[in-house]
Amino acid sequence: MTRWPDPILRVALWVYEALWIILTPIVWLYLQKRGKRDPLYAAHIGERFGHYSSPIKGAIWVHAVSLGEMRSATPLIRAILARGETVVTTHFTPAGRREAQREFASEIAAGTLQSLWVPYETSRAYRRFLKAFKPRLGLVMEIEVWPMMIKMTRKYGTPLYMCNAQYPVKSYEKDKQGLGLRARLFGGFAGGFVKSQDQQNRLAAAGLQNIHVTGELRFDQPMPPTHLAAAVVARPIIAGDREVITLTSVVEGEDETYINLIKSAPAPLYIYVPRAPERFQDVGDMLEAAGLKVARRSSALTHDLALKAETECDVLLGDSMGEMYFYLGLCDRAIVGGGFVPKGAHNIIEPLALRKPVIVGPHIWTITYPVVEAIKAGVCTMTPTSTALVDAVINPATISEAQISAFYEEHAGGVSRTLAALDALQPRY
Repeated sequence: MTRWPDPILRVALWVYEALWIILTPIVWLYLQKRGKRDPLYAAHIGERFGHYSSPIKGAIWVHAVSLGEMRSATPLIRAILARGETVVTTHFTPAGRREAQREFASEIAAGTLQSLWVPYETSRAYRRFLKAFKPRLGLVMEIEVWPMMIKMTRKYGTPLYMCNAQYPVKSYEKDKQGLGLRARLFGGFAGGFVKSQDQQNRLAAAGLQNIHVTGELRFDQPMPPTHLAAAVVARPIIAGDREVITLTSVVEGEDETYINLIKSAPAPLYIYVPRAPERFQDVGDMLEAAGLKVARRSSALTHDLALKAETECDVLLGDSMGEMYFYLGLCDRAIVGGGFVPKGAHNIIEPLALRKPVIVGPHIWTITYPVVEAIKAGVCTMTPTSTALVDAVINPATISEAQISAFYEEHAGGVSRTLAALDALQPRY
């Protein structure tokens, strides 16, 4: 077996950590600046340096950097907790941390789960983290590659696995260029649980070992019944006989595309859900500046999702976190954001879980699985241009609930497959 890290990677890791140490004051100032808009950025700073109170020892550690990764991790974490295990989650963004705190509030109160900031990328911070928690193993969601995390878990004997992992073609091709430093880091993982055979092939070529194809965890994601029930009540009041289209996870850079859609195909009621909470105000202002009548969830609905009064609008702005299934429960069709910017589309599984047809933009390299399979199954429409998007809304494809159900059931079961593969590699007792 090739020694890890190899000499080139060893030097790169040294330089990388040195830069982190030098730039730490700038990172701290950045967090303070972001904290003016979102106070959670500037809270619990000690955790970023590896300082904790009352750490849970011997837990399974799940690193879910932000909101999307945390949503992917949720069904697996629930299954792990149901086995009597304890869990520590780490995050880099407030969106991820808030989702963990919202979803697992009772477990946090009971002391079976802790939600923390991920340590800064220095050996000292990770040494403190690993000594404080002594995690039994670590699961890194999706394609997050944190060099010092990999180095220090390997040094301290904590098995670290990629989980629900994917390796998009664009990333794979990029990593083959030059020194291929990111691909070299894959050899530091203990193994990986990946979404599809294509992902396995690419990760194996990059040097990852102990790979198991376990599917996509979000197919097993629980749906909050209170949100779905609230949507059933609110739908006729908000929309009447109008079609409802929910735009989910809309990112910066594609608002113009979606505003043009709303003005070009004005018959439906649109529910507009920005991905980042710090964009809520700006997006609302943008929609109103475009001459659209906007109702904001924060002012139009009560805390428990009941309408305060009859609301007539062109757009309901989803300026809240953790209520995606309510917004999707209201709609007839969903448009998943991110696909009209080069960074790529977000996941299509939540609307499919509710048997809603999905539309995506052209940049789907981030979600190759399952979007390619969904397009082949006829339950997802890819629109290559903004003009094609308008046409897809005005002239929708015929997609039945039965089609979506068959597709969904074919791809479910990722949690049980992941646990089985994990037990084979890391027996519990």
